[in-house]
Amino acid sequence: MSTSTVSSSAPSSPLTAAVEQPTFGEAVSNYVTKVRGGDMGSLPALLALVVLIFAFIALRPQTFPSALNFANLFQQGAVISTISMGIVFVLLIGEIDLSAGFTSGLAGSTMAILLLNHGWAWYLAVLAGVVAGAIVGLWNGFLVAKVGIPSFIATLAAFLALQGAVLLIISNGGNVPVHDKVILAIENKNLPVIWGWALGVLAVLAYAAGSLNTWASRRRNGLLAVPLGLVVVKIVVLAAFVLGAVALLSQERSRTTFVSIKGVPIVVPIIVVLALLLGFVLTRTAFGRHIYAVGGNAEATRRAGIPVARVRIACFIICSTMAAIAGIFAASRATSVDPNAGGSNTLLYAVGAAVIGGTSLFGGKGRVIDALIGGAVIAVIDNGMGLLGYSAGVKYIVTGAVLAAAAAVDALSRRRARATGRV
Repeated sequence: MSTSTVSSSAPSSPLTAAVEQPTFGEAVSNYVTKVRGGDMGSLPALLALVVLIFAFIALRPQTFPSALNFANLFQQGAVISTISMGIVFVLLIGEIDLSAGFTSGLAGSTMAILLLNHGWAWYLAVLAGVVAGAIVGLWNGFLVAKVGIPSFIATLAAFLALQGAVLLIISNGGNVPVHDKVILAIENKNLPVIWGWALGVLAVLAYAAGSLNTWASRRRNGLLAVPLGLVVVKIVVLAAFVLGAVALLSQERSRTTFVSIKGVPIVVPIIVVLALLLGFVLTRTAFGRHIYAVGGNAEATRRAGIPVARVRIACFIICSTMAAIAGIFAASRATSVDPNAGGSNTLLYAVGAAVIGGTSLFGGKGRVIDALIGGAVIAVIDNGMGLLGYSAGVKYIVTGAVLAAAAAVDALSRRRARATGRV
């Protein structure tokens, strides 16, 4: 009776077994399947943004695609996009913050008064404004997470109280000017051209290095990784956008020969750094995973031992802190703070930007980049229709229609995802 031979090489364990990697075509096919299944992410907003840009270029070819107007788009959208990045955190846990607009006004007016009446250094005044915003977020989070007040009511109360606080701080109807050169430079000055190019190239190289390192690490550990070709395509697209934007912003934008205006607006790299920081928190930390878990199923998350109340409070603090930073931007752009600081359409546009960009109103779905994409959509609508000579009423109608369409896409996507078993 013969004995069976034993192979000299032992079989791979499940933990180290190689995973069959998808091809480029398979990755594209999988993405199409995911979209059809209801997981569209920010794709509708990106398509809308592209359509709007080409439409306004066709209607105003001399002004809309100019370097001057391109820079204006970044500066006009800075406040809304910054508040919206904070709003994303609150929406992810299935809540809402109606006080974010006037939180920005509180921070801006606090900073302006400390600069003008008390002679504080700009960095101390800015810190005070940001701390004031964080305190508002702590209070809102406490009412929602600990007391149990619905976020709509708790933040509506804060909305009214903060509106009154702004009026009291700037003495009912006054206007507080901002003269500090550092503060004014945030929204009204530009980086030297060489700095803009250096930061643009550095950003592309950092993204490329991070993407390739992630790809190599997943392959090395036997994990599923996207095809290298797709990674390269993403790097090329980002490089084209970033370097193209830097090239356009590096052109002379001044309409006179006495003053030179060129370079990347200072506010742009600040927003990029904030977006990268918040994106890292959401995607690379345990806290970020806890946020998505709370938004998906708070009770199951609580039973898993995650401190749900603390996560909620932290999200409100982040939201209000970002609103406070936006208030600094607003004061810089306007060179003053008035009684309506943070009012008007500020909050509506900020929430709209997050939803238009793809963040779900039902919680558990969204990214920081959604706020930037949605903010770009709103800025393009406002800017482009202004160049066409339309009134504010028409702008509001169009923006409202886009927001309603985004909310409908979100609802239909969730329904489709449930039908296909993806949620």
